[in-house]
Amino acid sequence: MSGPYLLPEGNVCISFSGGRTSGYMLHEILEANGGLPDTTKVVFANTGREMPETLDFVQECSDRWHVPIVWVELDTTSETLYKVVTYETASRDGEPFEAIIAKAQRLPDAVRRFCTKELKIFPANRYLRASQWTKWHNAIGIRADEARRVKPSKVKSIIQWYPLVTAGARKSDVNDFWKNNDFDLRLATTSNCDGCFLKSEANRAAMFRSHPERMEWWVRMEQNMGGNFVYGQPYGELAQFIQHQGDWILDDESFFCQADGGECTG
Repeated sequence: MSGPYLLPEGNVCISFSGGRTSGYMLHEILEANGGLPDTTKVVFANTGREMPETLDFVQECSDRWHVPIVWVELDTTSETLYKVVTYETASRDGEPFEAIIAKAQRLPDAVRRFCTKELKIFPANRYLRASQWTKWHNAIGIRADEARRVKPSKVKSIIQWYPLVTAGARKSDVNDFWKNNDFDLRLATTSNCDGCFLKSEANRAAMFRSHPERMEWWVRMEQNMGGNFVYGQPYGELAQFIQHQGDWILDDESFFCQADGGECTG
């Protein structure tokens, strides 16, 4: 028996980013395999800057589909450099993110995007190795219409698995699934990470208008480090600009750059 969502032999980690695409991938894997064996773990790495709706969605997927999801975070105060948390105990004010910025003494940006590795990939891998895993497949929620993002693992003991690409699943398939589902990710923003520097200028401006209290963290990080997440576009200046302008600037597609740089998949 074969199929794009059938689990490979051996240990398998399903990397759940907390978005609709990885949620769809998890559902299809569950359906194809009639649940998950003990050799498979679903792991969500929390950075502390996820939108509250994302955390709600991760927990709801676990509850609705009766699948245990392991929540991990970077913990720079521990010898293991990670900790297992829960929906209730997960960081919600950027604590892991702020800790890695302090340790690195610089901000991540589009060129030096160390936040993905340090906050998502490494804590998950440390947890799996602490679980006595030495080799595993890593399921990543990248769709067929974004196959350009597919890349092999740089670590020989980890084999990247892209079931959505093999299945030919596209964004329309993901949207149709959630449109016809009895619950969904209740998130109006463009990504799980609230102020991600990979978002377009337009989307960051919209976040300053709709969630200024959440964007204050990004301004504070720039002030603390004396640098910028986006070259030539300080978050603080964007915040002040939004405060002094009307909503018309968000409706004018020619005003802010609309180009997104990508999303964090872990």
